Amino acid sequence: MKLAILACLAAVAMAAPQLQQGLPVVQVLRDERQQDDNGNFNYALETDNGIYMAASGVQGSQGQINIEGSYRLPDNEGGFQEVRYVANEFGVQVQSPLLPTPHPLPAHVQELLRIAEEQRAAGITFE
Repeated sequence: MKLAILACLAAVAMAAPQLQQGLPVVQVLRDERQQDDNGNFNYALETDNGIYMAASGVQGSQGQINIEGSYRLPDNEGGFQEVRYVANEFGVQVQSPLLPTPHPLPAHVQELLRIAEEQRAAGITFE
C-alpha cells in the first residue's frame, strides 16, 4: 500500500508543470476587459516586454459581432511588429508589414498582359 501511495505521489510530481530554464518571466502591466449583454466588448492586454493586444466588438447589422483590433509582438531585431484587423459583415481585413506580398510579375508577363488588354480593347477575341 505504501508503495502505491509513493508511486501516486511520484506521478503527481512528474505531472506538475516544470519551469523551463532561461525563459523570462513576463509581468502583465494592464488587463482590462468590458462586456455587456448585447455582445459588445472591449479588452486590452499589455505586458512588460512590449506585447500588446486590444480589440473592441459591437453588434453588426446582420447579427454578427464586428471586431476591430490589433496586436504587437517583439521581433528578432529588437523592434516590434504590429498587426491590425477588422472582422465584419464584409469579411476579415488584416493589415501588417508581416503579411507576405506577391512577387512582382516578370517583364515578359507584364508585356503579355498589355498585349491582351490591347486586343480586348480592339475587340479581338479567341475561342
